[in-house]
Amino acid sequence: MAKIDDFAPFPVKDQLPGVEYCVSSSPNWPEGIVQGFQHYIVMLGTTVIIPSILVPLMGGGDVQKAEVINTVLFVSGINTLLQSLFGSRLPVVIGASYAYVIPALYITFSYRFTYYLHPHVRFEETMRAIQGALIIASISHMVMGFFGLWRILVRFLTPLSAAPLVILTGVGLVVLAFPQLARCVEIGLPALIILIILSQYLPHLFKCKRSICEQFAVLFTVAIVWAYAEILTAAGAYNKRPDSTQLSCRTDRSGLISASPWVRIPYPLQWGRPSFHASDAFAMIAASYVAIVETTGSLIAASRFGSATHIPPSVLSRGIGWQGIGVLLNGLFGTATGSTALVENTGLLGLTKVGSRRVVQISAGFMIFFSIFGKFGAVLASIPLPIFAALYCVLFAYVGLGLLQFCNLNSFRTKFILGFSIFIGLSVAQYFTEYLFISGRGPVHTRTSAVSVLHHHFMFVCVLSVMIRLSWTQFNVIMQVIFSSAATVGIMAAFLLDCTHSYGHPSVRRDSGRHWWEKFRVYYTDTRTEEFYALPYNLNRFFPSF
Repeated sequence: MAKIDDFAPFPVKDQLPGVEYCVSSSPNWPEGIVQGFQHYIVMLGTTVIIPSILVPLMGGGDVQKAEVINTVLFVSGINTLLQSLFGSRLPVVIGASYAYVIPALYITFSYRFTYYLHPHVRFEETMRAIQGALIIASISHMVMGFFGLWRILVRFLTPLSAAPLVILTGVGLVVLAFPQLARCVEIGLPALIILIILSQYLPHLFKCKRSICEQFAVLFTVAIVWAYAEILTAAGAYNKRPDSTQLSCRTDRSGLISASPWVRIPYPLQWGRPSFHASDAFAMIAASYVAIVETTGSLIAASRFGSATHIPPSVLSRGIGWQGIGVLLNGLFGTATGSTALVENTGLLGLTKVGSRRVVQISAGFMIFFSIFGKFGAVLASIPLPIFAALYCVLFAYVGLGLLQFCNLNSFRTKFILGFSIFIGLSVAQYFTEYLFISGRGPVHTRTSAVSVLHHHFMFVCVLSVMIRLSWTQFNVIMQVIFSSAATVGIMAAFLLDCTHSYGHPSVRRDSGRHWWEKFRVYYTDTRTEEFYALPYNLNRFFPSF
């Protein structure tokens, strides 16, 4: 018998211990409302950044930017409710996705929009084209989810191949963290330090079971540093600084408060009837597949932070299907981007140890409320972006490492697959992103000179060359979309290596942790699954999971 002070391996846990509230439990209403508001604050960063990038390039001004931000908030609230009620049933926030930015830029810079001289007309025409592409992309998205195609693929995931996916879902967004924080380091760095002290050090110093500082560290950090930024702005600290510094540091440069209406309800087709172009749709479909991969990583992480059992493939596929409906709503309402499960909010589940489904549903209520009453929402949306970047430095880092407990880390095969897939995911995505910014195009830049030589020979060859030229352009954008995502590159490498490296060796099954997840491959195999993932109102009778 081992002595009490002898070292022993930590036991593997199907459900994460130490969580205050799991998926199916809820805090009291006052605490739940504050926690929900905290989730709303965290998702604001992405909600503001993406329209702030796209709308000016599309020809829109501050008014259009404010309307698009409110529309993104409104649709995000609806999508979050749908996902938590009928989709995966996990506490994830569905919001704007960076995966769709490259296709949206591809459409924005399309040659056919140069004919519109008036900026507002060009904005509306570009928005309609993006809407049409999103609607088509949502169809393939829903097919992958509701027809069970994604369920077939994720059944082959093991903890070893899923770990790089979940890790890179957060770590792969490092460019949005410290590089953005450094744009105004006198605001961003204090925010990072205060958040770490409040969430990690003060709870242990006070030695209380449930520390208010730990539970609401994000709210306290944002309030303190935002007030500090207001003082710096009012004192004239940035009056003679460069425009880029003023835009990042000042609290009065967003233009959202004056441009936002007091009351406005977003509605479908508010920008006009969507336009459909095949060349736009292919790039957007590629982005939807990237969003599926990234959402899968967030859902797996959320199931851990919510102290639920591992999410069954059928439930995961159901969640992807409902995310497809969310992309359809993005296209109908005109948000200029599609949807994904926001990894920063998933990280917040781990920071607060509150994985309650109800808290996320309350946050959806805040999204809808502040999207309708735009002036109030614009005040919060004007928080300097370096503050959000400081939050991301902590929240992105929370996601992913827990799956390593299921793997044999003493195996050289495990070390190679983990290390290589994480490194190659980050490296390839960084290469594609830097190449795009430096040269203005992606590293995949195919040409059709061989076909164009034959133009004068046959008419059908001319037609064929036009089709090929169009398809090569789409191919270039598709490659840029896929390989700019660290999570997508990482899961491709990990999945391929895990399925082929030392195939048939008797130790592979245990080293990769496959045996830990086998009981969750079928919905009804584990009795705990029903508690966390069953549909409400006894809908499982009509929509069973397998």
